[in-house]
Amino acid sequence: MICTSLQNKTFEQILAILEDPAVEMAEIRLDRCPLTDDQIEELFSESDTPLIATCRIAESASPEEAERRLHLAIEAGARFADLEIEAPAPLSKRFQQLCHKTGTEIIRSFHDFTGTPDIEVLQRVLARCFRYGADIAKIVTTCRDGEEAARIESLYTIVLEEVDSLQGRLVAFGMGEAGRGTRLECLRRGAPFSYAALNDAEATAPGQWSVAEMHDAVYGGRQPYRAEGRTMPASKSFAQRAILAAALAEGTSHLDGYSPCGDSEAALRVAEALGATVRKDGALLTITGTGARPGSLDLERLDVGESGLLTRLSIPVLAAVGSGRFVVDGHGTLPGRPLAGAADIMASFGVLLSNASDREGRDVYVPASVKGHLIPGMADVPGQGGSQLISGLLMALPLCDKDSVLHVSDPKSIPYMYITLDVLRHFGIQTRSEMEGDAELLEADDWSACSGITFRVRGRQHYRAADFAIEGDWSAAANLLVAGAVFGSAELRGMDTKSLQADLTIIDILVEAGAVVSQLEEGTVCVRKAPLEAFRQDLNHAPDLFPIVSVLAAFCAGESRLGGVGRLAGKESNRAEAILQMLTQMGVEARIEGDDLVIFGESLSARLLGGRLLKGGAYTSRHDHRMVMALKVASLGTESPIVIDDEACVGKSFPEFKL
Repeated sequence: MICTSLQNKTFEQILAILEDPAVEMAEIRLDRCPLTDDQIEELFSESDTPLIATCRIAESASPEEAERRLHLAIEAGARFADLEIEAPAPLSKRFQQLCHKTGTEIIRSFHDFTGTPDIEVLQRVLARCFRYGADIAKIVTTCRDGEEAARIESLYTIVLEEVDSLQGRLVAFGMGEAGRGTRLECLRRGAPFSYAALNDAEATAPGQWSVAEMHDAVYGGRQPYRAEGRTMPASKSFAQRAILAAALAEGTSHLDGYSPCGDSEAALRVAEALGATVRKDGALLTITGTGARPGSLDLERLDVGESGLLTRLSIPVLAAVGSGRFVVDGHGTLPGRPLAGAADIMASFGVLLSNASDREGRDVYVPASVKGHLIPGMADVPGQGGSQLISGLLMALPLCDKDSVLHVSDPKSIPYMYITLDVLRHFGIQTRSEMEGDAELLEADDWSACSGITFRVRGRQHYRAADFAIEGDWSAAANLLVAGAVFGSAELRGMDTKSLQADLTIIDILVEAGAVVSQLEEGTVCVRKAPLEAFRQDLNHAPDLFPIVSVLAAFCAGESRLGGVGRLAGKESNRAEAILQMLTQMGVEARIEGDDLVIFGESLSARLLGGRLLKGGAYTSRHDHRMVMALKVASLGTESPIVIDDEACVGKSFPEFKL
């Protein structure tokens, strides 16, 4: 990225400059800008532009004054803070402690205004920067000739190519006309940013490029991505559960915020098949339910469309309210996806699940034959296969004539189970749950610490009609947010940042990767690009994020690891295989290690300048809607257009999808 160095500017002038879309990030020279304490605090707390707070000790009234102004900026929320490596040890220690407390990234900098030391000295300086707390080391020398320029550039060759952990953590270039080219070369070699002047007259050092010159050199004619004021579709996780609950309820329910997609429309057809009446009026659904009771429904065959969730919700529910014998059918990719573990789990409640066709083998597929009535009681079921069938049981067991205890061991996709409980609560169904595992970590919402969940379900309950607002879909939003974080900015409306949706974790991922994320007002989430770095994330509880997060990782400097690959085999495609094939075809280094997908990424500027943009060409979506959206986002960073064999499948979740 290009960091604009600002000096000798008033508060008002700085604010005006930061409004310019061409200013991707900025360094505020607190030693040279006449800012009051209040102005420093407002600037660093309110700006959505990534800012570096710099206050050179040599140009300040005293070391104490430099420290004080830096601390004001850090406490206000500076993204980066720069302290020269020569700073006194006590000051340096206090600086590091404060940055660690606030989450501000530390830049430790070294400047040589006389020349460029030999490579051994430069390497010792680099080691010293990291020894004294650097997240990013900044080494700037004066280049008097081409040989010295080559020497400063050689830091990348000698050090970074040998130490993967330093990828994206070094900014090294030369001052002076001989070093001018190194300011751009450092970006090509993986520096998270390089510095440019607002214009030629305001250069902070000899040889510095202007922002306009560097922007042309890096991006050429490429325009930044902008998604402003976009409204996301309804969460189909909430919509399908609420539609089914409304169909089972006594009375008329109103579901607001609905937007059609293939899976949610299939849920409406299921509701009508159950005997409910459905009326659509724009975003408002009016559903008059059946007041379902055990054995009240005689339905021989149910079409669930292409929805795996709807399949697994419907099987237990119909086993509770149906005649005891029916077939669940579907189309598209659904018949090719096994209902892994479903037969054993349903057998725990007295229901036999088998293939309705002459398909051989142990695995059960749609069309599936379901025989037997759901028998309440106690059961211990595995959770490794996901949450969907468990959610179906949680919806069905309250309708039975006795109480049940459902213990789920090693649960995955935990947030989706609690989405189910939230929907049930709105429709008058009460269920208690108890988590097992490390209490302290669970208190902090660390789902990976959960080893088991016990659900206590009271029988003889009845669904009651409700007015329910369907949330915006974080799974859909993730695609536009990643596009904004890598290529420009995105502003999305109608998003609940306190949602139970598992894919809300995209916000945590973007923050960890270094993107700027903010909330303008309730329901409006913004993200904009910033220097991106490698990250680690366990996606066992949010497997739908894998495709788009893989694209994000391809543009984050260093090695990223995504845990939970084993969850992907039963999706619309074998997503682990599909993602790995996609990345490999694009020229991204990636591999699967155990349950991790490992991706080695590079920044957008490094790819642009190094001729290493992702490869375009013909790609297959494998008829998977999430692969289509990920491919579309990736196409913003390809050397040639991407052509996808089947884009229509995106209608399964986001028919209106566009970048």
